Amino acid sequence: MLKVLAVALLGTIAGIAIMVLVIVLAGTHTGNTSSVGEGPLPITTASVGGSPSSSSGGSTGGSTGGGNGAKPTGNANNGKTIFTGSAGCSACHTFTAAGATGTTGPNLDSLSADAQKAGMPLADFIHQSIVDPNAYIAPGYSQGIMPATFGQSLSSSDLNDLVTFLYDNQK
Repeated sequence: MLKVLAVALLGTIAGIAIMVLVIVLAGTHTGNTSSVGEGPLPITTASVGGSPSSSSGGSTGGSTGGGNGAKPTGNANNGKTIFTGSAGCSACHTFTAAGATGTTGPNLDSLSADAQKAGMPLADFIHQSIVDPNAYIAPGYSQGIMPATFGQSLSSSDLNDLVTFLYDNQK
């Protein structure tokens, strides 16, 4: 009986491991569609300012958080908590404002320069870098280093707070 339970447990663990592997591999593309082919991800309507863009002018929306380049209006203190805690950003990135010294990912103290190289407003660049990290790869790094799941794992409010924290602390 114990042998049957052990085999069943190992089979379950192996099945879960295979499912996780398939999900990770299927989710590493750079397109803005879900890995299960059900159309655009819900993050395409997120706005760096916390609500969808609603200006009557010629603002261009998009998957980068509204596309308006406006200063984000989230809670930077909560953004720091997310950066250093639940999102785990400080494990991989150097960012002076958070006291982070990770070297797996790019130094985030130079996001303004990277946004200029990418030809994007800073807030939009930060947002895109979190939800679609393979859209722009910092020199010296390669695709796939940063998980492409933060657009789904962070609430739109937490994402906005994180963008605000990074934005507000650029040199």
